[in-house]
Amino acid sequence: MTQDIGAATLRRITGRLMPLFCLMYLIAYIDRQNVSYAKLQMADALGMSEAVYGLGAGLFFIGYFLFEAPANLVLAKVGARVWFTRIMATWGLITVALGFTSSPAMFYILRFLLGAAEAGFFPGVLYVLTLWYPQAHRGRMIGAFMIASAAANAVGALIGGALLDMDGLFGLAGWQWVFIATGVPAVLLAPYVLLRLPDGPSTAPWLAPEQKAWIGRTLQAEADATPDAGHASTWRAMLDPRVLMLAGMYVGFPLAAYGLSYWLPTVVQGFGVSNTVNGMLNVIPWILVGLALWLLPRHAARVGHGAWHIAGPALVGAACLVLSVIVPGAVAKFALLCIAAPAIFAAQPVFWSLPPTFLRGAGAAAGIAAINSIGNLGGFVAQTVVPAIKQATGSDILPMLFPAACLTVAAGLVFVVLPRLTPGRVKA
Repeated sequence: MTQDIGAATLRRITGRLMPLFCLMYLIAYIDRQNVSYAKLQMADALGMSEAVYGLGAGLFFIGYFLFEAPANLVLAKVGARVWFTRIMATWGLITVALGFTSSPAMFYILRFLLGAAEAGFFPGVLYVLTLWYPQAHRGRMIGAFMIASAAANAVGALIGGALLDMDGLFGLAGWQWVFIATGVPAVLLAPYVLLRLPDGPSTAPWLAPEQKAWIGRTLQAEADATPDAGHASTWRAMLDPRVLMLAGMYVGFPLAAYGLSYWLPTVVQGFGVSNTVNGMLNVIPWILVGLALWLLPRHAARVGHGAWHIAGPALVGAACLVLSVIVPGAVAKFALLCIAAPAIFAAQPVFWSLPPTFLRGAGAAAGIAAINSIGNLGGFVAQTVVPAIKQATGSDILPMLFPAACLTVAAGLVFVVLPRLTPGRVKA
């Protein structure tokens, strides 16, 4: 009977929460990645070099880094409903404002503010999932949530190229349409989030009393099984050596992901295709990313969260990035990048199931935010170093060697970090 209640409860939670979280993340990721398509026109329109534009794009991650941990701590105090509404409304308005950028300085300021506005959303969802799901189910839920990032890249690719081709409509440039059309959905969705998202199981009107009780008992039993998991001090959680080790390991993944996604439209543009065709071709790798995010966490849940579920995809991604530099022919290069993309993303749901094995409560909110904020500095590095390599070498593909090296280091760190996590909870 208890098993039936548990299964029914998890189905109800998944059906009610995950579609909304995925839609929010899809919009967030499009607003984060639209800069890679706007670049195809915006850089020339505002007289920005590759390095200057890359710095502006990368400043997003500085704002993200500075405000992520404080944002997650506020979320833990005020609840997901109010805080996610604030995050969506502000990032949407700033994205629309980017459509009216008139100088590099304005671009720098707005990208920094966009990072500050969005800070706390991704780690906030990861923290909120710990309030709703037992540990055994979180990897799959994180994988399902992250599929939205693949869908966002695919949708962004389709609409990014098409919006660029709207150049001149109503007196606006194509790059302006990219920002305006992708910022408005976040503003429109914010009121719905405020009305429909509960802060936790106890306030969910669509859960029966016995279902709320089952969630409470199950999560409490997990907490009791790991008495060292909670942290009275959020600062203690953020400075926990295990948190810092995971953050260092994680840097390579967003660095490679953003380096690839930022650069793919430019690589495809080198094929001599139109903006619309460029967007259509860029859908292919993100479909494969979505498939990998669905399959790998399920395999990991069946056989155990082993180190190779994180390190293996990272090494495959690194190898494909290196080969994309070596092999001749545009088709072969693009095919290798289409393999690299799912390999880079597939390990991340398994990775994000690790912090809750030794963190609970406000400590989990702070620790997860610290890992994500430090790791996402890799995005800043990717969007500044990759264009700088391009500018220095004149090659569209040689910059891929840098994220390949960083991925390789991350894969090696897996075997150093995992044995130092909570004994008996993580297989290495």
